[in-house]
Amino acid sequence: MGWFPCSGTSKKRKKKKDSNNSVQFGSGKLKAKNLLGSKEDVKDGESGQIAAKTFTFRELAAATRNFRGDCQLGEGGFGRVYKGRLDSNQIVAIKQLDRNGLQGNREFLVEVLMLSLLHHSNLVNLIGYCADGDQRLLVYEYMPLRSLDDHLHDLMPGKKVLDWNSRMKIAAGAAKGLEYLHDRASPPVIYRDLKCSNILLGEGYHPKLSDFGLAKLGPVGDNTHVSTRVMGTYGYCAPEYAMTGQLTLKSDVYSFGVVLLEIITGRKAIENSKTGGEHNLVAWAKPLFKDRRKLSQMADPMLQGQYPVRGLYQALAVAAMCVQEQPNMRPVIADVVTALSYLAAQKFDGDAQGVQSSLWTPATPPRTKRDGDK
Repeated sequence: MGWFPCSGTSKKRKKKKDSNNSVQFGSGKLKAKNLLGSKEDVKDGESGQIAAKTFTFRELAAATRNFRGDCQLGEGGFGRVYKGRLDSNQIVAIKQLDRNGLQGNREFLVEVLMLSLLHHSNLVNLIGYCADGDQRLLVYEYMPLRSLDDHLHDLMPGKKVLDWNSRMKIAAGAAKGLEYLHDRASPPVIYRDLKCSNILLGEGYHPKLSDFGLAKLGPVGDNTHVSTRVMGTYGYCAPEYAMTGQLTLKSDVYSFGVVLLEIITGRKAIENSKTGGEHNLVAWAKPLFKDRRKLSQMADPMLQGQYPVRGLYQALAVAAMCVQEQPNMRPVIADVVTALSYLAAQKFDGDAQGVQSSLWTPATPPRTKRDGDK
């Protein structure tokens, strides 16, 4: 895979011409060197050009009807996201970065570079960007079902609850996106901000990872980690990264384990309305992992017993491995993909299986039908 010219923090680094270390955005240049923290020079094919389309601010204002409130899809620390229609009639999502917000030029440029050079069916597609004056906007494909967070937490009355099959499909797809970043990108990419609100859903609940502003190039050569300031979201950060700032691929695996727990249990990573042992999802789950008789209690009550008991135990086993305290005890993401792809392929038929009782004895779970048994 091609990358872009990027050099690390070594003091022995030779000076390069400005044209090799910068990307022209709008009326000014934004430096690209050191953005991702790699100590190697990596090149973007032969052209060195960013493939994403450039838009003027006027074009994007017209697409969102001057950023009208009824076009707004959401809001976060980065700014606001709007639904828009381009001149080509394409429906898009337009993220307007808050000029006084947490996400500055550096994160903006990292996201443009990352999504211009990384392409996978489980990563959101960046269509283009705008850098007119002090305006910073990103234009993505429109994901009609919004984020995984919208389907798991604080559901509005009457909103459809995600069934077990959809949950496993989403988990497996998100893991595949992470596997692409870890195993197929060269150098590997550490996502660093995996959470339910960054997993967007397309038709058929097809998941795509989004928001790459915090991504970093992973360790290369003999290096075991990347040292960086601690960034991300409380409740999802791996403990060793939160304490030392040492970032590895296994940091992402921990975050994925938290997301998988949310998918299975319906609970939030951090539940501010709860106190004591139920405030932090991982702290709540760890004692339950050790008692097989309590595993069924971890299923999201909104599922109303409509899940395969054996599949539940297997999914919980994957989550438990991912959130191990010691990073070397966590699986690589490729093994997680293998396990979850198997679970996603075991389609649960609620009508045929009936409702699972919380009184099942976990030591002897009822046999679940496979596709070939039907």
